[in-house]
Amino acid sequence: MIVTSPAEFLAAYTPERYPLQAAATARAVFLVAPHGFALAAESATDNRYMQMSGETDPARALTQHAALAAALRSCVPTIVFPGDAATPDAVFPNNVFASAPGRLIVGAMRHAVRRREAMRADIRGFFRDLLGCDIVDLSTQALVAELTGALAVDRARGIGFCGLSERCDMEGARAMHEAFGLKLTFCFPLARGEYHTNVVFAPLASRAAIIAPEGFADPAAAEAIAQVYAPHVLRLDAAQKAAFAGNAIALSPDTVWMSARAAESLRPEQCAALADWGFALRSVELGEIEKAGGSLRCCVGEIF
Repeated sequence: MIVTSPAEFLAAYTPERYPLQAAATARAVFLVAPHGFALAAESATDNRYMQMSGETDPARALTQHAALAAALRSCVPTIVFPGDAATPDAVFPNNVFASAPGRLIVGAMRHAVRRREAMRADIRGFFRDLLGCDIVDLSTQALVAELTGALAVDRARGIGFCGLSERCDMEGARAMHEAFGLKLTFCFPLARGEYHTNVVFAPLASRAAIIAPEGFADPAAAEAIAQVYAPHVLRLDAAQKAAFAGNAIALSPDTVWMSARAAESLRPEQCAALADWGFALRSVELGEIEKAGGSLRCCVGEIF
């Protein structure tokens, strides 16, 4: 079922109808190293988080990314694929490649610089030949669907939360609903200037959520989503959203990851709330990579 209004979503969702049945967190993750790190001007046309006015330091980006991979390995098996200077946004692979049990999903990207990433034979081959996955290729279809950038998935419940923007249209939302095998998808417009849902909303192991209400065109959509996770809802202000505190991910039932900048933006009572809900907060310095308009969650492709 796909719904497009807060009222429809609240009418469709009940805990009894959508119980916690599947794994809430990934069994492994994959990253793409920022080799030849640079800012893609094409992507900046609809990503206001990119810092186009400053210089980038490719060596610093590689160092930060290596530290991220090392930190994640303490929590979950972590694979790193090489980057390519011809695809500078490839450091954010979750928008192009995502998985569901037995499937690799390849996204349909808005920008040509990102569509080149979708053709990578090594990532496709890893999932197809090593993990035995079928490939669901959306990249050849007449739609826009930037996977787990646009679609935040509550894996245990089988519910998708899809923010519509230049990076995802309704046809893309329908294609992702089918590709991920979801039971319910709530589609809603993001606020003007927002490009991806995963900057304004993060479900945490299907039992809590971080949400930035001002990132939604309709505040009622944010509140409808919050009702699924209440009272375990961390609401962000505008400054925290800009610091990428919404770009977080739970990679185990008891750990939440975000960048150092994002973690530093949280107030003491918010950190205490995460701890009370059973989550340890882990962070990694990603200031150089964040110049490209994404943060820690964007760097992480999940393997289910």
